[in-house]
Amino acid sequence: MKASIPAVSAASLALALGAALSLASAPLTAQAADNEKCYGVALKGKNDCAAGPGTSCAGTAKVDYQGNSWKYVPAGTCEKIASPTSPTGYGQLTPFKETKKGY
Repeated sequence: MKASIPAVSAASLALALGAALSLASAPLTAQAADNEKCYGVALKGKNDCAAGPGTSCAGTAKVDYQGNSWKYVPAGTCEKIASPTSPTGYGQLTPFKETKKGY
């Protein structure tokens, strides 16, 4: 009977670990749902992803306010954030070609 005790303990431990990992990832999913991709607001090397051809992803924006790189921002705020290279002067929900070089 002693052999079954470690098996039950191991199974309980595995179940508890699985539950803990599931709970730990839940806030990330909720956080992602509360954010949106905002193009043209990231500073050089501070983008979250998509910085155009020849770049790999996060941290690869070549210039400040690059129109094809994005940063996660709280949902509903993107088009209120200043972007000196954007045609509207604010962040965009889709990539754009910069209208001004520098600021």
